[in-house]
Amino acid sequence: MSPGNNEKPAICALLGSPRRQGNTALLLSRAVAGAREAGCTVTTVIVPSLEFSPCREIYFCRDNDRCKLQDGITGLYPLFASLDSLIIATPVMTMGVPGALKSFMDRFQVFYCAKYLRNSPLVAPEKRKYRNTLFISIAGMNLPDNFDGVRQSALAFCDIIDCPLTDEILVRDMDGKKDLNRFPEILDEAYRKGRMLGEHVVAAVKK
Repeated sequence: MSPGNNEKPAICALLGSPRRQGNTALLLSRAVAGAREAGCTVTTVIVPSLEFSPCREIYFCRDNDRCKLQDGITGLYPLFASLDSLIIATPVMTMGVPGALKSFMDRFQVFYCAKYLRNSPLVAPEKRKYRNTLFISIAGMNLPDNFDGVRQSALAFCDIIDCPLTDEILVRDMDGKKDLNRFPEILDEAYRKGRMLGEHVVAAVKK
């Protein structure tokens, strides 16, 4: 269901970096500030701090709308079914998604099986019409294919949870830039895109 008249739309912000004061976290904080300014509530999940196991391919979720494993991800499934939009922020590691965040994404086979095997998505139809994802990523190197790996994983994850990736901020050459506090224009872009996402959600849930 859409938020009630007195309830703000809900956005989840996923941090894929273990560095809570690092450049990825800084960009995420600016996007979160923009979304909150637009009128949304934002729940931040620091993925590397969660205690959970990677997918064990038990296949319990083929016939059930939950995972057999009970751990730090279990309580997040309802959040992801009910959220109004999503922000993902991650560094590139070995040209892909860092381990904790990739394992987190893999555990959403619960949503995949419900949607594609049982034709019974866990996300309500009205929410599927407007949910969007803002994807933020930084890479140390300055190569044309820096973000190919992380984008493919993010696109697949966002499709599985019915929250399509519709906007992104990709920052190359962090080995040279080092500290994004020196680049206010990039931080401003994160704030602006976070606010745009929030404004989109606020407008959608009012309809």
